[in-house]
Amino acid sequence: MNRLLSSLRLAAVAASLAVASGAAPAAPTTISLGASVQLTGSLANTGRYYKDAYQFAIDRINAAGGVKVAGTQRKLALTVLDNQSDVNLSVRQYVQLLSQVKVDLLLGPFASNFVLADSAISEKNQVPMVQGGGASDQIYARGYKYIFGTLPAASEYFGSTIDAMVKLEPKPKTVALLYADDAFDVSVAKGTRGLLDKAGLKTVIDERYSSNASDFTALLSRIKSTGVDVVLVACHETEALNFIRQAKSLGVSPKLYSFTVGVPSADFRQALGHDAEDASGMTAWLPSKALKDQWFGDAAQFAAEYKAKYGYDPDYHAASGVAVIEAVVKAVEAAGSTDPKKVRDALAKLNFDSLYGTIAFGPTGQISLPQTMVQVQDGKVVPIYGPKGFIGKLRYPMPDWGSR
Repeated sequence: MNRLLSSLRLAAVAASLAVASGAAPAAPTTISLGASVQLTGSLANTGRYYKDAYQFAIDRINAAGGVKVAGTQRKLALTVLDNQSDVNLSVRQYVQLLSQVKVDLLLGPFASNFVLADSAISEKNQVPMVQGGGASDQIYARGYKYIFGTLPAASEYFGSTIDAMVKLEPKPKTVALLYADDAFDVSVAKGTRGLLDKAGLKTVIDERYSSNASDFTALLSRIKSTGVDVVLVACHETEALNFIRQAKSLGVSPKLYSFTVGVPSADFRQALGHDAEDASGMTAWLPSKALKDQWFGDAAQFAAEYKAKYGYDPDYHAASGVAVIEAVVKAVEAAGSTDPKKVRDALAKLNFDSLYGTIAFGPTGQISLPQTMVQVQDGKVVPIYGPKGFIGKLRYPMPDWGSR
């Protein structure tokens, strides 16, 4: 009997040791990041910037040793799902990333209306989402604590353009403001109205149109009949392309037109060819050697390496996407953990220089970066007006279509 009891006691001790050793899982070796991005559908042309930028930054950081978390090195792992440019699918995919894939942290999609919807999932689950694809002021007006963005406020997009306009000779007097009915463009229009009033410029057309509009004939006819000096269009790239093609077809030639999205990208110039000439826009980023970066050296070096890998020039969307990854890495290292709340608190305190500029999130989670007015000249994007005034010479007034 004593021998049996001794055997049972030994078995119990062995079992308890086995349970104890099994209760201490191996330390994780990766940090899993997840995003739903437009890889197909109407927004795929811009969505690819984010997929490529995320992966490019992750590959570079992993090659440099990864992320230091509480004294151990961990590699980044990325899961990207294709939302097919469908916002409802995007929401479901962020639920999937958290509940099934079980990623540690979230990266954002492209476009403000997607970020508006998707960030509700991150807020509900209290998992930070860092995103570089949505600029609408509406994203940050809801008091959310778990959304952080690397694009400046949409309401300020036309700021540099309007500052330049009041210094032109002859100074333009009348403006047409056109905007799509999505979250980003509505925010742009709301902010632009105040900027135009402050500048003493008269808005003679203030018109909202449907997103992904393909027919601007009626609006262009009004622009032509009223003879407005400047046309400001809050839009996405496809709408800008349609507008310019139809402006040429109808012979509509204002002294200046400017578009919120499209002009800085190589795709825009390739799609329009010579017809892209003199189109103006803005960008929060230019590939300058002055923008130093821990992993890429500087912005110019980043741009060259990015093009060599992907075959196209990065614009501010790509730079913003890289900044998203760098912000996540800096926050995890500062937190010493992937615990969502600790990472969220670390994100709120970030302040570091990157190839995209200084990354420091304001109280609402949005970054503040100045826009630079740019114009297509001889097939290249030329900086025109920045925070310190004119950088280059604006082609103004634009030649009419018949003399180009």
